[in-house]
Amino acid sequence: MAKELEFVMLLDCYGELLTDKQQNIMELYYCEDLSLGEIGVNLGITRQAVRSIIKRAEILLSDYEQKLGFVQRIKKMRQCFDDISRTAGKITDENIKNTIESKVENALDLL
Repeated sequence: MAKELEFVMLLDCYGELLTDKQQNIMELYYCEDLSLGEIGVNLGITRQAVRSIIKRAEILLSDYEQKLGFVQRIKKMRQCFDDISRTAGKITDENIKNTIESKVENALDLL
């Protein structure tokens, strides 16, 4: 499950750098949860061809992340925002607390 979530995040971040075919197959596999066989039938290619495309795309996405590190940065930013929200929850002034929580929500939406 964690590996699947990781590739969904990588696909969200770097999917546009893949070919249209790679991106389509990765979305069908990771986001739509179709099997290799189902994807192959839908696209008129073999199950093995689907598997090869997925493996190649996984390598590319992992390489992009290793070189650029955007997903890791996003994870760290989300953790920081979670920490800020927890800390804001301890503030007794409701106006300040609500302002901070609103700003955190806005920032998370930008990610």
